[in-house]
Amino acid sequence: MIVTTADLFKVAYNKFAIGAYNINNLEQTVGLFKGNLTSQAPFIIQLSKGARKYTDKRFLEAIIRAAEKIYPEAVFAVHLDHGDEETCMDCIRSGFYSSVMIDASHESLDKNIEITHRVVLAAHAKGISVEAELGQLGGVEEDIVGSVKLTDPDQAAEFIRRSGCDSLAVAIGTSHGAFKFKAEPGKKFGLHFDVVQKIQQLVPGYPMVLHGSSSVPRAEVERINAAGGKLKDASGVPEEDLAKAGAMGVCKVNIDTDGRLVWNRVHREFFRDFPDKFDLRDPGKPFMDEYAKMIAGKNEMLGSAGKLPMVKKALGIAG
Repeated sequence: MIVTTADLFKVAYNKFAIGAYNINNLEQTVGLFKGNLTSQAPFIIQLSKGARKYTDKRFLEAIIRAAEKIYPEAVFAVHLDHGDEETCMDCIRSGFYSSVMIDASHESLDKNIEITHRVVLAAHAKGISVEAELGQLGGVEEDIVGSVKLTDPDQAAEFIRRSGCDSLAVAIGTSHGAFKFKAEPGKKFGLHFDVVQKIQQLVPGYPMVLHGSSSVPRAEVERINAAGGKLKDASGVPEEDLAKAGAMGVCKVNIDTDGRLVWNRVHREFFRDFPDKFDLRDPGKPFMDEYAKMIAGKNEMLGSAGKLPMVKKALGIAG
């Protein structure tokens, strides 16, 4: 069942973080729903600007609608990830999305507020929530290119007040893509949770979001490289760092790259081990299972696993 992002955040705030997972095709969608139901977690489906352009946005929307019927016990929201103003407005007009993200973080503070506020006015008129971003993440993913600029807590409080956005993606040291940090053995990269704590103090009860939060498991990278890949120095955010986010006002954690790594690993290993195969459905079957396992594991880490009954009760959903 599709619900509002705002309702999910109300239930999750200071208790757990909700996994927000990007999808691009049927196999990811099936694995996503299975993984969340196996772990009994609410979740957020994210469609990026790139995913909507990959073929036609209506294909993905139809797949999600079908999944909602096939898995009626699932509770989830649908979110536009990293949209520009034009894409946000298109999603708002469609009536399909629970929330949209306007990313004007590359603009000046005043310009970011101006653009975000326009999107907020249009979205709120349709009962849709708006996520914005302040500060900039490093890394590269799809058409997102960023350099690191941590969110200033005082500026964040001003931004929230003036823009009217419903949640804020904060930059605390996470990064987009598979190459988040320079991979150095024994060196640990800590996240700036002091930024999160300060914003929570300044704006109590306000939901925050973490982008670029894939852990880029070393085991996945090693298996990909052993099967012909060349992901040298790929590294991500330690899961133990993210596990505490849900108790600090972070309601949503975005995970995309780790799912791409699973896709890469499964397909490389499959065609390496079965060079005579050519049916696209053959690797698709194990991928759906492996993707579901990854999703369930992330939900355990975020604390959302097992919370589906509680969410249903809070939202008045039968079953």
